[in-house]
Amino acid sequence: MIYYQRIRNLREDRDLTQQQIADLLHIGQRTYSDYESGRTRIPIERIMLLAQFYNVSMDYITGASDVESPYPEK
Repeated sequence: MIYYQRIRNLREDRDLTQQQIADLLHIGQRTYSDYESGRTRIPIERIMLLAQFYNVSMDYITGASDVESPYPEK
């Protein structure tokens, strides 16, 4: 699975809007929409924030793994 499909699925599974996630990332809704559509590549810092927020590994978000492991604790 491609990362932009994964971030959309994670958001929709939790009944969140693009605006809510954009607010979390301190970006505009249009920018977040571009991430979900694959028009714009998402920066690694934002992938990290999403992984923490959804409590999944970055490997899961990026599609390197299909196992929804929790985000590692420090």
